[in-house]
Amino acid sequence: MFTRRLPSLANLLRQASGLAILLALCVGLAILSPRFLTPTNLLTVALQISILAIVAIGQTFAILTAGIDLSVGSMGALAGAVAAGLAVRHGLPVLPAMAAALALGAGLGGISGLLIVRGNVPPFVATLAMLAVARGLTLVYTQGYPIAGLKADFTNWGTARLGPIPVPVIVMLVLFLAAHFILRYTRFGLHVYAVGGGEETARLAGVSTDKVKVSVYVISGFLAALGGVLLTARLWSAQPNAQIGFELDAIAAPVLGGTSLFGGVGSVVGTLIGALIMGTLGNGLNLLEVPSYYQQVIKGLVFILAVWLDLVTKRRR
Repeated sequence: MFTRRLPSLANLLRQASGLAILLALCVGLAILSPRFLTPTNLLTVALQISILAIVAIGQTFAILTAGIDLSVGSMGALAGAVAAGLAVRHGLPVLPAMAAALALGAGLGGISGLLIVRGNVPPFVATLAMLAVARGLTLVYTQGYPIAGLKADFTNWGTARLGPIPVPVIVMLVLFLAAHFILRYTRFGLHVYAVGGGEETARLAGVSTDKVKVSVYVISGFLAALGGVLLTARLWSAQPNAQIGFELDAIAAPVLGGTSLFGGVGSVVGTLIGALIMGTLGNGLNLLEVPSYYQQVIKGLVFILAVWLDLVTKRRR
């Protein structure tokens, strides 16, 4: 049989470097902007990264199997639109409307997984096609117009607080703990790492590699849909063009946190660190009043840095 791959010194250093980058960002922004370390702003950062972190958890599962899911942004937009449409247009109670949207996300994720394992379509191509399909379905369903008129029992999922903590942050933390437990302490988590570390070896060891790969895309689709529903609740409406380009952030967060694009190495702990880096960077740039178009350039450079670090780490391994 096989054992879970232990992190090498290079991987440990890479995860530590992610934490070091986060701490350096926090120190630098605290010096440049006295508003950064205020409790209100820190809660704002947590709220801003919550949806990214939720989607990035699902992306981590896919990347750990040496795959990738490019459809998460479009999937989130579609799920948010469907949940809002069922609640506003058809009068469906909020929880069933949300459940239907989450099931749709999981189902479309499963289709991507089947295209990969049954159709031998590369993950990049399969999920890129699903990106186009989901975005097109969103525009068809909304006819290109926002779906507004959401009631408080819907919007509370994105705007309410339990004490000082926003509900999306609580959802993020619960999912983070659940994903960490699954990946580190369950047979399925072991199989996810095994498939990413060497699919043929895992198959010879008795792992149902096809089931594992389909499952991770179901998880990714489900969490992408959940992120889209929470964003819709937070914005009080479903926007047909929501989360365009969101895939970049959702991939950058795990990679910045030490998850290898080549599979088999990484953790959701690192993903949370990566999401915090992305959120802290964005918040700091806003506090410093950096124009949004410059922010896109900076985020692109950060992603290039993350991929370069991944390549360097793989060569050392």
